[in-house]
Parts: sequence; structure tokens; C-alpha cells
Amino acid sequence: MPADLGHDRQLVIQTIREFVERDVRPVASAMEHRGEYPHALVETMKELGLFGLNIPEEYGGTPVDYTTFAVIFEELSRGWMALAGIIGSHLVLADVLVRYGTEDQKRRFLPRLATGEPRGGICLSEPNAGTDLQSISTVALRDGDSYRVTGSKMWVTNGRFGQVFLLLAKTDPKASPAHRGMSAFVIEKGAAGLTVGRDIDKLGYKTVETTELHFDHFPVPAENLIGGAEGLGFKHVMTGLEAERINVAARGLGLSRAAFDEAIRYAQQRVTFGKPIAQHQSIQIKLADMATKIEASRLLIYSAAAKKDRGERCDLEAGMAKLFATDAAAEVTLEAMKIMGGNGYSKDFTVERLYRDAPLVVIGGGTNELQRLIIAKGLLERYKQA
Repeated sequence: MPADLGHDRQLVIQTIREFVERDVRPVASAMEHRGEYPHALVETMKELGLFGLNIPEEYGGTPVDYTTFAVIFEELSRGWMALAGIIGSHLVLADVLVRYGTEDQKRRFLPRLATGEPRGGICLSEPNAGTDLQSISTVALRDGDSYRVTGSKMWVTNGRFGQVFLLLAKTDPKASPAHRGMSAFVIEKGAAGLTVGRDIDKLGYKTVETTELHFDHFPVPAENLIGGAEGLGFKHVMTGLEAERINVAARGLGLSRAAFDEAIRYAQQRVTFGKPIAQHQSIQIKLADMATKIEASRLLIYSAAAKKDRGERCDLEAGMAKLFATDAAAEVTLEAMKIMGGNGYSKDFTVERLYRDAPLVVIGGGTNELQRLIIAKGLLERYKQA
């Protein structure tokens, strides 16, 4: 825990840590294997104010600084990453509304979102547009006092149990470049024309629903156009994803910590050739590398979060943190499995779940290949030659 957070913030984090130890870790693997949605845990998360972490107090939120925000995601993911996913997409919607919503939009949506009821999500990716969001084909065309949305979205976290979503659509399909014709909306379930499709069956990151949403002339009130102006949606979404990359990086750190804890405990208990395997140099080297990657991930994340807290641009630092921490999660969970041998591969132990969850953070929030391009672009701007 960062030493400079102050007493109040440390109490917040300690409360989350106790929740994870008491309520989450004892049940996470069994519920995940059953495919059981964590309704009771979500209710506790509502009571803890986790759905309002980035919503100002004047709108009913329980705002925290970005460093505390990152540590909370780290702690939740250390217990069960699905819980971090449930609030992660919700908070991206809230972040965009706080930054760009009209005062009317803020007062209509933020107080409800702060309670966690309704639950929020984001509708960005499509079957043929993920990393390349400018290739989306969903359109929102003006029809009197409303827009009519037609198209399909996929990888929608909270798609089944959520009720309010951030939607990116083209209001001017002929615009060039494409991003100038893209707009962002707040949409709510209820009207005809919106169908929740299948739940995508995933390798890991289970129980939290990830669905397809289909729109057929779905009506959205014009007053729900974020900021009240067309053509700014791409900017709105990209700014929201900056904070998401910090939370995805923190999820990776949480996975790494959980895997390391399991591995180092096991290594001191498992005996081979007359001594604990922690006494074998090959295992010690693995543990040293794992711990070093965890510490480096932590420092990168906290540095990016601190820069965002100061109101400075941090897309480069957030990209670095996301890239390193999530690659580290994939590596550390695999190394933990190797240390535990056959037991690491067994569903009787937690590591196999952590190993299956890790690829999601490598891919989600912008693939790590994209992060490298963002980092390179930022470096070239920062070190531009006269």
C-alpha cells in the first residue's frame, strides 16, 4: 500500500482487503467453476460504495484519487477478477459522464449509477471492430427528438444485468476521417429494438456476463447525446479508456500477487529430494523473477495514477503500466503453475483460475500490441527533434 495515501485512504483500502479475505477468496473458485453470478458479493460492493468511486459527492458518489482507485482494483482482482470487471465498465461510463456530460445528464444518471442500481457498461466493440474503433458500423441517425440506433455490439460486460450503457455510434457515416462522424450516447434498456444476444463463452473471466447487444432502430432521446454535440464521441471514449488502462493494469497486478502468494506458500511446503522445493535454486530463480515483476508493475501503475491525480497527461505512462503489468500477469501465473506442477493445473487449487483470467488483461483495454504503438507515439512526441 502506498505510504503517502493518508490515513483515510488506507482505511478504505483496508476495508476492501478485509472484504476480499472474508467474503471473496473462500468462494471465488467454486462459484467460478459453477458459473454462478456473484449477486450477494455485488450487493456488498454497492454498500461499500464501489460503484461510485469516480463520481463526485454532489452526485452521490464516493470519489477516491486514482492511486486509491488502482489499489482497490488490485485488491479485488487478487480475490476474484470478475468483481473488478463488474465495476470496471460501469466506472468508464461514469467517468465519461463526469467529464463530458451536460449538467442535465449528470443529474439524471450519476446519482443512480453511484448506488450501483442501475448497473452500467460500455458498448464499443463490434464483430469487425475492436482495437480499430473507427471501423465501427453501428449508426445513430436523427429522427425528430430521438436518434435511431442500428447495429450490433459485442464484448459488453454487464450486458445482461446492466441497464445503462455508453454507446459509440456513427452519426455521420460519410465523415472523413471516420472519428469526426462518431458520437457517444447514454442508452437505457426498456424500449423496443434492443435485444440481448448470447453470453460469450470465455476461457476465463467467467460468471461476469459478456454479451452481444443488437440494435434495430432502437430509439435514444436526443437529450442523451453526451455533451449535446455530435462528432465528439471518439474523443470522449478514448479519454475514458485512459483510466480503464490504469484499472486493467491494476487487475494484472492483483492476479500476479495472488499467483505469487500461492506459489511461494506451496514452495515452502512441498518437499522433494529431502527438502522444500523453495530450497532448490531453480525455484528460487523463478520466485525472484516473479517478485521483481510484481514490484515493477506496482511502481509503474502508481506512477501513472499519481500523474493522473495531478491532472497531467498520462496516456504514455498508463500504456506502459498496462503493457508491463498485464504481460507480467500472464508470465507470473504461468510460472506459479510450473512451481506447483500438476497441482497448479488442477481445479483444486486457485492458480489454474488465475492463469485462465490473465489473457483477458493482456487483450482487454486495448491489446498490448496497441499499447506498444501508443507508447512509441508518445515517446516520439516527447523526444521530437527540432
